[in-house]
Amino acid sequence: MVIRCSWATSAPDYLAYHDEEWGRPLRGDDHVFERMTLESFQSGLSWLLILRKRENFRRAFEGFALEKVAAFGEPDVERLLLDAGIVRNRKKIETAIANAQVALEIPGGLSDLVWKYADPDAPAPKTMADIPATTPASIALAKELKRHGLRFVGPTTMYALMQAIGVVNDHIEGCVAR
Repeated sequence: MVIRCSWATSAPDYLAYHDEEWGRPLRGDDHVFERMTLESFQSGLSWLLILRKRENFRRAFEGFALEKVAAFGEPDVERLLLDAGIVRNRKKIETAIANAQVALEIPGGLSDLVWKYADPDAPAPKTMADIPATTPASIALAKELKRHGLRFVGPTTMYALMQAIGVVNDHIEGCVAR
């Protein structure tokens, strides 16, 4: 019998995401920016919705290339607000653009800043109930990102980012993807 984190079996899209991406180390400023932006767009919504719209987001945000998104202006905001393939929330769209501009100015880069909060010695959660919504590291990361000027980067959203890109490995003990 194959053991997986329980959320992974609730939808086929989740299964592939769980087995192939979630918790796998992902580095690089553009990649981390993409995941951070998607986590921010997910706030208040279902991750499954975001996952299903991810290719549309990638197209709309030019592959989440920091320099391209940072150069977006009001015409781009208006274009994105008309794009039914993404979540059309003005505040989140404007935040993504502002965050790209800020991320370009972070000394050492966004990826290195996020990855400095990794704890490779953290024990594997035994059950899903052992996985917190926030941690001291996600709280510290959120505060540091906010000090730099990033928005929509609260501790819960940042913990989701940390899980998604492998900064923490929250696959349960025995999970096939651990």
